Amino acid sequence: MIKMSGQLAVRNPEAGDHNTSHRVDNLEFTDVTAGDAGASVRRRLVLADFVAVLAGFATAFVVLQTVRPTTDRIVAFHMLLMVLSLPGFAFGAATTLLHRARANERRSQEAVNIVLTVGIGVAVMVTFGFALKFQTLSRLWVVAVMVAVTGFLLVERAIARKVFARLRHEGRLCRRIVIVGTDAHAIGLLHTYQRNPDLGYQVVGFVGDDDIGNRGGVEVLGPIDALGEILEAHQAVGVVVSLSSIEDRDVNQLTRRLTDHGYHVAISSSLADIDVTRLRPQAIDGRTMIYVEPVIRNGWRADAKRVFDVTTAALVLLMTAPLWLAAIIAIKLDSSGPVLFRQTRVGRDGELFTILKLRTMVVDAEARRLELLDQNEADGPLFKMAHDPRITRIGRLLRKLSIDELPQLLCVIRGSMSMVGPRPALPDEVDEWDESLRDRLRVLPGLTGMWQVSGRSDSSFEQYRRLDLYYVDNWSLLHDLRICLRTVGVVALGRGAV
Repeated sequence: MIKMSGQLAVRNPEAGDHNTSHRVDNLEFTDVTAGDAGASVRRRLVLADFVAVLAGFATAFVVLQTVRPTTDRIVAFHMLLMVLSLPGFAFGAATTLLHRARANERRSQEAVNIVLTVGIGVAVMVTFGFALKFQTLSRLWVVAVMVAVTGFLLVERAIARKVFARLRHEGRLCRRIVIVGTDAHAIGLLHTYQRNPDLGYQVVGFVGDDDIGNRGGVEVLGPIDALGEILEAHQAVGVVVSLSSIEDRDVNQLTRRLTDHGYHVAISSSLADIDVTRLRPQAIDGRTMIYVEPVIRNGWRADAKRVFDVTTAALVLLMTAPLWLAAIIAIKLDSSGPVLFRQTRVGRDGELFTILKLRTMVVDAEARRLELLDQNEADGPLFKMAHDPRITRIGRLLRKLSIDELPQLLCVIRGSMSMVGPRPALPDEVDEWDESLRDRLRVLPGLTGMWQVSGRSDSSFEQYRRLDLYYVDNWSLLHDLRICLRTVGVVALGRGAV
């Protein structure tokens, strides 16, 4: 489903086209229903959930018979409770909107919905057990059902997410939408959907009150007063409204008319790069407001982050000790020079510190960098070469597996770096930053970060900038944990920096 982000903006009533309201009032729409593809996917998802629930029950029976074998009569009673509880699980799924994409956009949302669904189903099951006044209801079996059903649903939904992402990326599971507005923000929305095909939306065109033409390579299909005909003609199921293109009163009328006829509506404002978990909807005198929760980086949270950093760094150091030994021997055998590479980087609040890495380049690599500047393949102040001639044979392998980064764990323990944070930048890179990008110096640089697990050397400088600032602006311990887990996957797949 299309999601709403931002808050309804109040536009100057003296600005813009005063006739828009009249055209919105007279718009005619044809009721729309979910397409066959969407309904089919939902049915398959419901079936997959049902199989996961049955698998959880089966596992619970195996646990019961293994740990505490019972008579056939008791097993039959528990099977009866299972059958009676299935409508409870269905009711729970309906209550938590477990089969609505808009209510399960984030993994954490979906996990909470699964737990609540299982909780409702188990509550129904236990209620039937007491209502039948059967005294042999096994508490072990009840707990096993809760754990097993939840586990199977989480695994099944993780697989489903990957399947859906692949289908959307291939264009086989897309919702056709129209963007209301033709301004720069509307074009930016188009580019967002084009950059993220996994979201599953296909923008068929714009609707606006200016001349017919195209914006960003997509056609302007007509004026706002023809929106109903345009949606029907292009088989679109929803719209995204750019608030800077239409007055707030007209947004209200348009939203009511569209939703009444079954279309999905997204309201997009200029609010960007604020984590959705920080947004709190509020209603003030009938107006929709969005409160943005502040990010707190001091106090117990800072202490918890430090404990997390030191503990994790020490554990990783201990576990990777054999890798250190093998890498040191390989570096010595491959080329002459020191094992460790030291370099000055910029830390929190602009303080300089010395970063440590296993050497992956020839000894005079820094001096030779000036000779290679004209071959730089990265934009902005970054320097990247896919086939950097300064990298040694063993160095290329160490980089691919991110083993060269391990000495930075010592920097984490010393306190000049964190396990998670923005990439530690070179002083000459920082000299080219604007004031906005310097905000990333508010936190410690990290051994890993959002940029590193989201493409790394394949990312543009603008993406590097956005991801690092997003991390700083939305920091939380949960984000750090997620990034660490994603880093393990990136390293396991051999997608380290090259």
